[in-house]
Amino acid sequence: MLTGDGSDEEAVTESLDDRAAFTELFERHFDDVYRYLAFRVGEVMAEDLAAETFARAFAGRRRFEPDRGSVRAWLFGIARNLIRDHRRDERREMETVRRASAEPLRHAPDNAAQLAERLRLRASLASLKTEWREIVLLLGIAGLSYEETADLLHIPLGTVRSRYSRARTQLMATLGDAAETDVAGGTRS
Repeated sequence: MLTGDGSDEEAVTESLDDRAAFTELFERHFDDVYRYLAFRVGEVMAEDLAAETFARAFAGRRRFEPDRGSVRAWLFGIARNLIRDHRRDERREMETVRRASAEPLRHAPDNAAQLAERLRLRASLASLKTEWREIVLLLGIAGLSYEETADLLHIPLGTVRSRYSRARTQLMATLGDAAETDVAGGTRS
């Protein structure tokens, strides 16, 4: 089993002979995958989808191709495909976001103002075009780089940058100046 110093790619390779090596990937990336999914589908469904993401990654680890992208991007790709499997169209996705906003939050805000701000943020994100929202969530919530996002979505790097810029502009107009740091995760290189 890896000691925590090996790369993600090494963990995948080692897991082919030693199933326990895959635990390293789970420990490194589960929280990020869960956080991304929670933003997309709500916390209740995110738990199931995050677990399924790693189950599918483990089952398909022999097919992982390092030259096609990082393990991290591969995991987020699996998570994204799971979301698509659960949401066939934009209308259904918006209904899920609406319901998720009404559910109790696992990490409840300290006060009503914080809860109102979270709900306002979710509504603002839901108002974005689907392709813009996807990029904001991958960059700002999942923490992927522009390059990883472009690889994952199979679009040019310039398209990622322009969509992110447009989304940030719309969010800042909707939420005010705090949107740039609170929602978009600051600036990325």
